[in-house]
Amino acid sequence: MVESQASVTDLLSEEPRPGLRPLRHSKSGKPLTQSLWLNNNVLNELRDFKQVLSQLLEHPENLAWIDLSFNDLTSIDPVLTTLFNLSVLYLHGNSIQRLGEVNKLAILPRLRSLTLHGNPIEEEKGYRQYVLCTLPRITTFDFSGITKADRTTAEVWKRMNIKPKKVRIKQDAL
Repeated sequence: MVESQASVTDLLSEEPRPGLRPLRHSKSGKPLTQSLWLNNNVLNELRDFKQVLSQLLEHPENLAWIDLSFNDLTSIDPVLTTLFNLSVLYLHGNSIQRLGEVNKLAILPRLRSLTLHGNPIEEEKGYRQYVLCTLPRITTFDFSGITKADRTTAEVWKRMNIKPKKVRIKQDAL
C-alpha cells in the first residue's frame, strides 16, 4: 500500500502496488491472487477483514500467504483461523502480548511458515518451544527452519512445563 492503513476497510480505496509479475484479474475485475501483503501499516485489529477480502479478491478462500508484519496487532484475530489454505503467516513486529494467542493457529491444517519475532511474546520463557509444541506441522519459524533437534527440545520442554489435562471420570460411570 502507498500510505499506512489504520483500518482494514481503508484497503478498499487503495490500489495494490505492482509486483514483479503482473496481477491477473477475474472477469469481474477482482485480483486472482493467493497472497496479501499488509505489512508496514498501523493496523491494530482486523475488524471486517473477511468482508473486505471478499470485496477485494475473487477467491479469498484460496489465500495461502498473509503478511501482517510491522503493524500494531495485540492479538491473533480469530478471522485468520478461518483461512484454511493459509500456509505462510507473517506476524512479526507487532504487539502480541500473550503466548497463548498461538493456540488459535493450531486449527490451520496447511500452516507451514510462521513469524512472531519482534512481539512482546518473544520475551516469554520457552517462546520457541511453546510455538513448536503448539504448531507441530510448521517447518519454518521466525525465518529459520525447524530441525529434529528443535522438535526434540520442544518435546522435552513440553513434558517439563505443560501439565497434561486431567481426565475426569464421572461418578455415575463407576
